[in-house]
Amino acid sequence: MMRDRIHLDGHLALNHALSPRWQFEQLPALSRWATAYPQLDLWETDTRHLPAALRALRRRAKDFAVQHLQPLSAKMDLAPHLPAGACHPELAALLSEAGRQGWLSYVLPAPLGAMSWRAMPYAMIWQCSLVVEEFSAACGGLMLLLSAHHLGTMPILVSGEISKIWKFLRPVYQSCQRGEPHLMAFAITEPGAGSDAEDGHGAAQYRPGVVARPVPGGWLLNGRKCYISGGDLAKSMTVFAALAGEDMSSWTCFHVRADSPGFKVVRTELKMGMRASGAAELEFSDVFVPDDAVIGGLRRGWVLNRATLNASRIPVAAMGVGFARAATEVAIEFARTYRLGGKPLIDYQEVQLHLATMLAETRALRSMVWQEARHGWTPRQLQASACKFHATDRAQRICEMAMDLLGDHGCAHEARIERIARDVRLTRIFEGTNQINRLSLMEDWQAQLLDTEHPVGV
Repeated sequence: MMRDRIHLDGHLALNHALSPRWQFEQLPALSRWATAYPQLDLWETDTRHLPAALRALRRRAKDFAVQHLQPLSAKMDLAPHLPAGACHPELAALLSEAGRQGWLSYVLPAPLGAMSWRAMPYAMIWQCSLVVEEFSAACGGLMLLLSAHHLGTMPILVSGEISKIWKFLRPVYQSCQRGEPHLMAFAITEPGAGSDAEDGHGAAQYRPGVVARPVPGGWLLNGRKCYISGGDLAKSMTVFAALAGEDMSSWTCFHVRADSPGFKVVRTELKMGMRASGAAELEFSDVFVPDDAVIGGLRRGWVLNRATLNASRIPVAAMGVGFARAATEVAIEFARTYRLGGKPLIDYQEVQLHLATMLAETRALRSMVWQEARHGWTPRQLQASACKFHATDRAQRICEMAMDLLGDHGCAHEARIERIARDVRLTRIFEGTNQINRLSLMEDWQAQLLDTEHPVGV
């Protein structure tokens, strides 16, 4: 019987006489109820604790990631850098399949999107976080290729304008579900600014680079955006621009089609990580945007931007969880199979201590993400920023611990960990650098201090 076997040699070997795992099953029924537990892997244990609709979503996401993302991951990471607007044939096929399976439209239910109506009671950000973790654990670049699209749609969603959601998002989601992917991009960053668009203090001093000038029937946009994830393949985008002669407080969100005259993808970056997803520089030369393509109203761009970031920072934290999990799984498998001194590496206590820390850190990060995401119908800036910077900072440390364990083997591309280490670094930069997220946390917290005369608990 399984309980009579010795599972591993050395320090991990526990026969049935000394293992409480087996002894629990010999206790009386009431004691077994209080002490015994199934010997499931940790992923399955966590999944079983989710509500039924979210269990199904997480299993579907993992199946898609294993079947479609993992097989392409290494190849797309090494693929030649394509010119702006070009798409590798296998990526095009992946996008088409992802669209048909609903992964480009799952943030809204039918008739708009592909979200299950059973999942409607649960926060969209929680659902996004579950999916993003699974995709990240399989491949960072392909995850971003699929996920940046949802960031592009977010300003329209948070605007609350049903007519704009129906006009601009319904055709996008329907096209995706037909297997004809229509990707959207989120365009805020400009060549002359980094985090100025993601922090109130910096924005107050920044001179806008993309400007909207009024003309009969609409607006003309001029300027450039840079490092726009998915901007090279997007068919439409949400673009933030200041009104002519005004500062950042006039920022307004515009829905812009990529086939608009005057719009051009100038270049895509040759990146260190998440290489399967493009980061594009976009040029606007008298790009006409009609009045009815203004999202949320004039001078409402700054608040839409901040609301979008509050919503998206928690899924970015989930990316960190996915990378930490992938690194931990790679390290465990290496420790089980690599032999040193005539026995598996995992039999050394020093290695066990190393792995135990990685496991505990990863699980702590997932708990933090799920805790914040489950209440994410109205994510608070303080909590979203804290979740983002802490999860991604610690995820990079977990990846470094995996590389420490693998030694020279960790530098080889086929070992996968060096790719994870390159991918995880980007999570500490986009959606606001982690330093900016710390300032965003303090900005929100200080506002709370000003709003109350009572002691503030933490």
